[in-house]
Amino acid sequence: MSSVSTDEVMTAGLAAGLDAVGVAPAEPFESTRATLVSRREQGLHGGMAFTYRNPERSTDPGRTVSGARSLVVGALGYRRPAPARPERATGRVAAYARRDHYANLRSALSQVADLLHGAGHEAAVVADDNALVDREAAQRAGLGWYGKNSNILLPGRGSWFVLGSVITTAALEPSTPVPDQCGSCRRCLDGCPTGAIVAPGVVDARRCLAWLVQADGDFPLEFREALGDRIYGCDDCQEVCPPNRLADSDHDRAAPEASDLEDDTAWVDLVELLQMDDDELMARYGRWYIPKREPRYVRRNALVALGNSGRGADPEVVDTVHRYRLASDPMLARHAGWAAAALGVSTAETV
Repeated sequence: MSSVSTDEVMTAGLAAGLDAVGVAPAEPFESTRATLVSRREQGLHGGMAFTYRNPERSTDPGRTVSGARSLVVGALGYRRPAPARPERATGRVAAYARRDHYANLRSALSQVADLLHGAGHEAAVVADDNALVDREAAQRAGLGWYGKNSNILLPGRGSWFVLGSVITTAALEPSTPVPDQCGSCRRCLDGCPTGAIVAPGVVDARRCLAWLVQADGDFPLEFREALGDRIYGCDDCQEVCPPNRLADSDHDRAAPEASDLEDDTAWVDLVELLQMDDDELMARYGRWYIPKREPRYVRRNALVALGNSGRGADPEVVDTVHRYRLASDPMLARHAGWAAAALGVSTAETV
């Protein structure tokens, strides 16, 4: 076994394409575990499993790599210029989900793991995984601080980043944590369309649109109008955040290159989506988190977005809504009935 330094792993991570790299001790996240348990008991998780499923595991890196001593944490930026919105009824996709950014993140972290393996250490990549609370790892590794919307904000660069870690048995010198820089700002709290940020750093998933589009069952009636044109994710609390707005203004906002738009799903044609069969829909959007892997939930979100589109005079939209009102799936029929009423093309009672 040979020695490897923090500088070496950080240099390897940056060379692999990561935008920021830091190191934290692999000791259990005791305070985070207590927070997860407490919020789950209060119902704030809204049924979300992920790191809430097993807090003992997701807050203890040693459960993934026996003898873990360090975390090498990486951030990869995903903010890109959005393509122009088509002149049709379209649904909006949150920036992090427009492409598979986690594939690139895992690839870069794997190169760090290879360096550690080559030095004789155990190392495992975890990203977008219920095995570890990525944001807590990033905060401890000095990448940034917790914003009041609970996202990690990197100094001078904001929160438009996906996060992941390499858990390793190598003993590395930890990075210095970053102090809180939000101050008295509360724009994310005030800017949330459903009031889901109930206190600084506390999100009630039962009101959070980014979670509700991933939850099973009917989309809550009281939040359907607030969903607007979203069909996956919500960026509002990030878009109003001053560090993000400053970072955006520092970037070149020129028209995106063709390569930047390849496979970009910022906008989804709602009528087209609702015409797809299950196999086609899952082939196109199956990398999203879809409850029970059932395409009906993507259709549910699309029907709500269609109801909010204001296109009650569009024959394609009206035909699609009426067709789904007769669907054999009662959940989709209910959402189509709501959409019809919202578009003003039906007076039928909806639920």
